[in-house]
Amino acid sequence: MNDSELSRKAPSPQIKFTDTLSGLPWWLLIIILAGVLLAINFATNQTYQEIFKFLRSGIGITIRVTLIAYAIAITLGLITGLARVSSNAILYNIATIYVQIMRGLPILVTILYVAFVFIPMVVTGINALGEWLANIGLLGPENILAMLGNRRAGLELGFEFRAIIALAFSYGAFSSEIFRAGIESIGRGQMEAARSLGMSYFQAMRHIILPQAVRRVLPPLGNDFIAMLKESSLVSALGVQDITQLGRLYSASSFEYLKTYNMVAFMYLTMTILLSLGVKGMEMRLKTDD
Repeated sequence: MNDSELSRKAPSPQIKFTDTLSGLPWWLLIIILAGVLLAINFATNQTYQEIFKFLRSGIGITIRVTLIAYAIAITLGLITGLARVSSNAILYNIATIYVQIMRGLPILVTILYVAFVFIPMVVTGINALGEWLANIGLLGPENILAMLGNRRAGLELGFEFRAIIALAFSYGAFSSEIFRAGIESIGRGQMEAARSLGMSYFQAMRHIILPQAVRRVLPPLGNDFIAMLKESSLVSALGVQDITQLGRLYSASSFEYLKTYNMVAFMYLTMTILLSLGVKGMEMRLKTDD
């Protein structure tokens, strides 16, 4: 092969440079540049500094609501996902009813229903049980359940707690479908091989199926966590003082709508982009390990 043929096959420096430019994450670079410009503006503008001081307490509430709700959601999702792949007809149908109802309701409607209908019903039932047990003499006045018989006990369940339960119920249904798909993606032969070795169904699921399924569902679960972080802004409908609610309060009192919601959007965007990069890194790590 002569030099002319080699020169035709080797890419030119211009083509290499063009390929390098096309491979760069320009979307991320543009967002970072915009974020830097906004951060400089926030740092030099007194109004933005005041807005940030007012909103920063909402960051902790937003993160706390998201973390607790998602921890409950993935636990509920795993249990429901296992029930959805179970051969037990009762467990399967109960889990399916829950998933279909939760996935069919808007999250805001779920939050309002749980906060103003479900939680009061549960509290009323506990109150009635406590009063009944106390009246028939099974519980003393200092017993915990008897104290729950106080009708004012329902006031102790704050709206932040109600919002967490509502988000957990909603995302538990979404997580259950992720777990179900992950479990069903594992070949049936692995379960059969485990059972042939003398393992019970639960032992095979715990030691063979779930470890493989969890690796496959980690990226979708990470994306669900990002979605929950954004959906947590809906708890402001209950007056929970997260970032969104504090932004509403500040803008209503100062009429600085543009700057306030610029700051609110910047806070959410910063958290979601960082989490998205983390999920992307996790996906790359899992592909490398595979």
